[in-house]
Amino acid sequence: MSELSFKEKEEDVTVIFEAPAEVSSDEPSMSEWSSLESQTVIEKEKKLLFDQGLYSPGSSDICPKYIPQSDSTILRHPYYNYPAVHDPGIKEALLVPEQQIVYSDDGQALYLHLCSEMKLTPVRIFHRKLLDSEISLSYYGVDPTAIRAMAMALQFNKHVHVFNLTDNFLTDDSCFHLSQMLKTNTTLKELNLTGCRIGTSGLINLGDQLAVNRTLVTLNLSRNEIGDEGGVHYAKLISDGVTVQKLNLSKNDLGRQTALAFMEAFEWRDPLTLLDLSWNSFLHVPSTVKMLSSLANSQELQEINLSFNAFEGDRIAGAIYNLLLIPTLTALDLSHNRFQGEAIDIITAGLISAKKLVTFNLSFNPMSPEDAYRTLEKMLRPRVKLQNLLMETVCVDKSFLALVARVSKMKSRKKFKVIYGDVLHNWDVKGPDVRTLLLKRAEYLSTVNKKKHIDILVYFLTLNQKNSAPILPKDLSDRLTEDGIPLSSDYCDQLVEVFPGPRIRKLRSINIPLLCEYINRLYPKKKVPEPEPVPEPVVEVVAPPPSTKVKEKKQKVKFVR
Repeated sequence: MSELSFKEKEEDVTVIFEAPAEVSSDEPSMSEWSSLESQTVIEKEKKLLFDQGLYSPGSSDICPKYIPQSDSTILRHPYYNYPAVHDPGIKEALLVPEQQIVYSDDGQALYLHLCSEMKLTPVRIFHRKLLDSEISLSYYGVDPTAIRAMAMALQFNKHVHVFNLTDNFLTDDSCFHLSQMLKTNTTLKELNLTGCRIGTSGLINLGDQLAVNRTLVTLNLSRNEIGDEGGVHYAKLISDGVTVQKLNLSKNDLGRQTALAFMEAFEWRDPLTLLDLSWNSFLHVPSTVKMLSSLANSQELQEINLSFNAFEGDRIAGAIYNLLLIPTLTALDLSHNRFQGEAIDIITAGLISAKKLVTFNLSFNPMSPEDAYRTLEKMLRPRVKLQNLLMETVCVDKSFLALVARVSKMKSRKKFKVIYGDVLHNWDVKGPDVRTLLLKRAEYLSTVNKKKHIDILVYFLTLNQKNSAPILPKDLSDRLTEDGIPLSSDYCDQLVEVFPGPRIRKLRSINIPLLCEYINRLYPKKKVPEPEPVPEPVVEVVAPPPSTKVKEKKQKVKFVR
């Protein structure tokens, strides 16, 4: 198609409506952007002069001519005279952690800080003794909440070796903080909690970290009411590795379950050198024998206290005999028990095997003088190394004193010491005569009733005079009741004991003649009253019959002077 024809066709097109072109957005051109607008910076006049070298600001110090003037008259510009602060400490406060306060190892500053934080009054003696080897707060009445501050102060202390809290009532929380202290403390050697009444729960809290501590040597838990449950828990601590060497568990009501638990624990571990089990309730013999037999296998025990446990019998004595075979044993306390007779012989037979035993205490046992003599006889053997034999309140006789003198002369007994009770001589100790007491009692009862006085002793004499045959106590009591004599049936039973007669129908009788014979010896003036004389028969006198003779009247003769 030619170019001419195309133009002709364009001229033939008629425009009816032309729509405006649509765009997605109206944006100003780049020349109209505000960010590209150049801002005119107007510099200060002094700066322009300074750039040209025509102005010098001078020193930043204040001119001396302004010194005598008032501050208010000096025109200062804060940006020129005082440099701007880049960071007043905000970044450090927000981004850098607060620096921790480091306290000294003695714990004095930490203790005061904790008391201030907990709003407690510091214990002055505790604060002062933190630099000594021993802190004793016995009977001080320490607040249980204050134990937390004390325990934290002792965590890293290098001075204190003994911490005594005797008779300060502690709670479970107090025991927890003491346990945490034992976890990190490496200096403390002795912890005394006597009478703190921590109970079973307190012992559990205390023992949480007790196995971790390797420096604690002595632990005193006397009078803490831990019971069998607490005893079983401590036996478990021994199995777990507690290294406490001197343990005091007296007065804690330990019994059968504790004995069985200790038996199992001592079979596996042997950490103790001192064990105090006095004032407990080991009344079950089989379990106690097992515990003592397990203890006898120890190679470390030096002191054992088994006093106030009511031990008695041959089985317990045999178990204690095994304890004397411990090669390191130096002291054994069996005082305030019930050993006597054959049990004493079984126990003392082991003295010859106790090579290092120094003190043996048998005080306050119901021993006879023969038991004491046989015990001291063991000292005649030089192989027995015992130096102190204690038998307080055990009565001895003269032969024992002679044996003491003999033992003291031995070369191996120069330092030997024996303590014993009263010395019984060859006297026959007699009390008051029961016969005299009975007769005096009867004499007194005779005077009680003043309206109806009856002499009872004379009554017995009269009874013997009427019938001297022996009489049964029951028959005599019935007869006394019938006659109104104020003597009871018990009195008649006592007469049988002191004035025995032959048996009647297999029953004991009272010898009345023997009773009256003693009455005559004690009261010779007592006599049986003589019987009243029998009145003579009255003879009636018959009056004579009247006479028939007439009486002659006598005449009176008067004489006249």
